[in-house]
Amino acid sequence: MKGKRQEEIINLIKNKIIITQEDLQSELVALGFNVTQSTVSRDIKDLKIVKGHDKNGNYRYIAGESIAVSKHSEDHYCEVLKRSAKSAHYAVNNVVVKCHNGMASSACVAVDSMFGDMMLGSLAGDDTIIVVTGSEEQSVSLCEELNKIIGVG
Repeated sequence: MKGKRQEEIINLIKNKIIITQEDLQSELVALGFNVTQSTVSRDIKDLKIVKGHDKNGNYRYIAGESIAVSKHSEDHYCEVLKRSAKSAHYAVNNVVVKCHNGMASSACVAVDSMFGDMMLGSLAGDDTIIVVTGSEEQSVSLCEELNKIIGVG
């Protein structure tokens, strides 16, 4: 059931403009899937779906062409960061990433996917991400990597 539901989620976001988890949940319920918002949220995370602007400029959930982690996925995540994030700064073992309004969640998925091994965890708000690392050295390194991708400094 999970596989079929996740397949349908990919189809929905490729073929319709889905902006919120509630929109996605409503679409799935209409198709006969009895899902909660938390199930939809887990599916979005499992499928590595992000919010971004499509080729027509609509801000919506976007599915990558490849779900598996690959060079294509890394390129996609770099592009998400370039479009979403403005700067990264660190203090001790924390990195703060400033983003354009509404884009922190998408940028956070990219950071988690690309740099998960350098951090203990992350949390995204509307325009800010906080990343906790294991040491100040890791924070410095992560900050440098993020700013290279973003194009700062």
